[in-house]
Amino acid sequence: MKENVALREPIDYFLCPKFEKTFSFLGKKWNGLIIDVLLQEGALRFREVAKQIPKCSDRVLVERLRELEEDGVVIRKEYPHSSLIEYSLTEQGKELAPIMHAIHSWSEKWYPSTEK
Repeated sequence: MKENVALREPIDYFLCPKFEKTFSFLGKKWNGLIIDVLLQEGALRFREVAKQIPKCSDRVLVERLRELEEDGVVIRKEYPHSSLIEYSLTEQGKELAPIMHAIHSWSEKWYPSTEK
């Protein structure tokens, strides 16, 4: 016998604000790739990050790096008496490694190869 769905109590799908914030910054276009590149490569200059993510415009990459820095995930290091600026992950950002690994594993299992 089918249950009358209309008579059930509504389900509250309210999510934890911390969970929502995490998915908000991880799910924002390019953020996951930026984090993944910095996990794999370590500290990189802007051009080196941009080279690893060629489809992301410089303007958007600057914006995303700033947002990730504000969220405490990325650190921007300026060297005195030099134009050298490097981006790397904070400890908070490095703790995303097992999550990124799990996402890689899941996507390998469930998405067919997109190579042509």
